[in-house]
Amino acid sequence: MTQARIHDCPLARTAGVIDQWWTLEILHEVLDGHTRFASIRRHLGTPADVLTERIAVLTARGLLETDDTAGPGDPAYRPTGLGRSLRPLLLVMAAFGNHRLAPEDRSVIVVDEETGVAVEPVVVDRLTGRRLDTTGYVFARGPRAGEQVMARYPEVPARRNRPT
Repeated sequence: MTQARIHDCPLARTAGVIDQWWTLEILHEVLDGHTRFASIRRHLGTPADVLTERIAVLTARGLLETDDTAGPGDPAYRPTGLGRSLRPLLLVMAAFGNHRLAPEDRSVIVVDEETGVAVEPVVVDRLTGRRLDTTGYVFARGPRAGEQVMARYPEVPARRNRPT
């Protein structure tokens, strides 16, 4: 795992957990229900020794765990809570990757499993339901900010009278 330049930056921590592009690729497979080693290998086209090494790294980082109920021969894996917490990031990244493509040019889309209707993932505030990809949302230092974060980000702005 790479060392963050600013140790208390949440973006750097996230990048440190992801570390390599294949982290998201393997997690995507497992979160999509392809939990058996052979299935993951077939979908990704990764040599067995390389995939074994990468899964060991993801297990050591706490993103995957072995599914002991799978039986011998073809091991299975499941995401940990930390691994599952990256699913929204995968969905938003897929939406970003499709953003500039016409609907008919998209190779993978996200759909509602029940209805089959395509959805467009967005990030919203849990309390207000407001989209966060608009103006009016900024980074501010948190209560445990270190020197580098404090130098870069302001204190939390004074609350304005905004509709909720």
